[in-house]
Amino acid sequence: MNPAVVYVGLGSNLGDSVALIQRALGRLEGLSAQPLRRSSLWRSAPVDCPPGSGWFVNAIAALTPLPPETPESLLVKLQTLEREFGRPPKRRLNEPRPLDLDLIAWGTEVRGTRTLTLPHPRAHRRRFVLAPLAELAPDLILPGQRESVSQLLVGLDPALAVERVE
Repeated sequence: MNPAVVYVGLGSNLGDSVALIQRALGRLEGLSAQPLRRSSLWRSAPVDCPPGSGWFVNAIAALTPLPPETPESLLVKLQTLEREFGRPPKRRLNEPRPLDLDLIAWGTEVRGTRTLTLPHPRAHRRRFVLAPLAELAPDLILPGQRESVSQLLVGLDPALAVERVE
């Protein structure tokens, strides 16, 4: 049986976002049983954020979970990593932050609990998730979707532009 591939979305719009994302990718390497696959870095306008929020730097990492990791235990580790990178307790929805880590998908797992929804409930509508995800898994069909990541990306409003940073 092949282990699940886990996709983690990274974002930052506070501080040196490029450096923060690169450091976070290095830390995620230690959570993977196989070499971490990384997308390019992408810059995107803030979506559903408070007025005056800065642009984000985004990326996607693909990892193979270490045994006996579960989606819930990995989520706890991601939240701990966010705090280590200086993310304060949430005061407002989508406020600026030095590091945001989202569990986008865990193989074919589907979850809908108070603490975890898999796949990420808005991933299929967000260009800043789909563009870097398409670099790693263009043919991936997220659980609950009928179209591949590439097809979903083409179907998004072109006004939701993102640009590759590096």
